[in-house]
Amino acid sequence: MADEFIKGFTLFALGALAWFTFGGWYRTPSYYEIVQLVNPAEGVNTAYGQVALLAGDVAFWLMIVGPVVFWVLIPVSRELRKSLNDDGDAEAAN
Repeated sequence: MADEFIKGFTLFALGALAWFTFGGWYRTPSYYEIVQLVNPAEGVNTAYGQVALLAGDVAFWLMIVGPVVFWVLIPVSRELRKSLNDDGDAEAAN
């Protein structure tokens, strides 16, 4: 169980770090603005800028989906598989 936690936490941390980095570079017009990291990107005219915006969006979703997979979906699927196997073993014993 600890390995799932650290895998999810690693994906969360790496996704957050990348999202903060790309958001700070491309989505923060001024340090003194109240809304940062979620502003629409302005002045991105190059292919590298478009790739960076895509990387920032991918990092955001990695930050959200990665922990959900490792902290919720994998443990739930293991418990479901275990309960289904236990039911099958109980029926075979009867």
